[in-house]
Amino acid sequence: MDGTKKNLMLMVPMLHQGGFERVCVATAKLMQDYYNVVVCIFSSKDINYDVTGLNIVDIDVPSKKGTVNKILNVFKRVNKVKKLKKELKIDISYSFGSSANYVNVLSRGKEKVLTGLRCQTDMERPDQIKLFCSRSDQVLSCSREIMRQLSSDYNYDKSSYIYNPLDVQDIQAKSLEEITDYPFENEEGVKVISCSGRNDYIKGIWHLLKAFALVYKKHPEARLLVLGSGNWDEYKELADKLGVGEKASFAGLKKNPFAYVGKSDIYVCSSNHEGFPNAVLEAMALKKPVISADCKTGPREILLSDEEYNELVAKKPDGASVSECVHGEYGILIPDMDENVNMDPEYITDGERILADEICSLLESDKSREYYSDKAYERALDYAPDNYKESIHKILSEYE
Repeated sequence: MDGTKKNLMLMVPMLHQGGFERVCVATAKLMQDYYNVVVCIFSSKDINYDVTGLNIVDIDVPSKKGTVNKILNVFKRVNKVKKLKKELKIDISYSFGSSANYVNVLSRGKEKVLTGLRCQTDMERPDQIKLFCSRSDQVLSCSREIMRQLSSDYNYDKSSYIYNPLDVQDIQAKSLEEITDYPFENEEGVKVISCSGRNDYIKGIWHLLKAFALVYKKHPEARLLVLGSGNWDEYKELADKLGVGEKASFAGLKKNPFAYVGKSDIYVCSSNHEGFPNAVLEAMALKKPVISADCKTGPREILLSDEEYNELVAKKPDGASVSECVHGEYGILIPDMDENVNMDPEYITDGERILADEICSLLESDKSREYYSDKAYERALDYAPDNYKESIHKILSEYE
């Protein structure tokens, strides 16, 4: 290690997939100019990110099922990380996500500890929030809404928000890479609605699938492409029952999702929980018009101008979702949809109908698609890595 630099540990459970894992890798690369950076992970299984040039330390305590095993795992991780921090003489330790936050605060020694709350689900456990706040020098988030909740609900004001970095040029370059398994390659005149998200209730993919079935009735040229890991058999069965089995593709996890999203026409985020949805910004970097559910954190901060956002927060200071569609400066917000999974093809909600109507409106208006394509790209440029690099270094330097 360079003796002239402070030692920074970034902690994340895995580097398999997901938003905060990607941000952790980006942070590690950007902070190498200022610190000796170590990335501590709990398991190296299925690493899906380019970690070339990074110092990755795997403590090899992977996740296990069962309450007792999970508790034992925490103690094993804490003991190993505590020794690692001491051995590497870590000055600052910054963790991403709740499971890493537990280990970070419980293994605390003489180093400064920063914890990251990056999703609304992180905010639904008051016990863990109180623990992180009491044992962290600062709590970082990627959303103004999370910061607001920490202040209003927990009287905690030692927090900051930093929007995730977005390498627009890299995303665009990757979108041009050749792929051989694009599901609609041989179909002419189709319009593709894309979405990226693992098979998890928080992604609300059943809502999108039902909305797509409504869209297809009006626009038989429409196709649906869902990218993300998981077993999608239940969704394929629902697609068949909805009459769109051949028109909806669940393509699975792709190492380069940008090459697939880049071929689509509209991007939809149907999530009921997010932190700061990287996939939305990545689609915007590819100039895709975006429609998103107004889940509690993230989308409204991306798709609305500052003026529109402040106006909305003033109207709904409790953070509640919009009750009707909002055509923001950079994208379209629809009301948040139910988080309870419902795979009944006969049950269509008002939210799903609103989503379908907004998709149809974009499909029917070249002018609207072109407008939101341009505005999406304009917004994506606001999240350049240099801005993130400067912000995160400013915060970390307070603890040097």
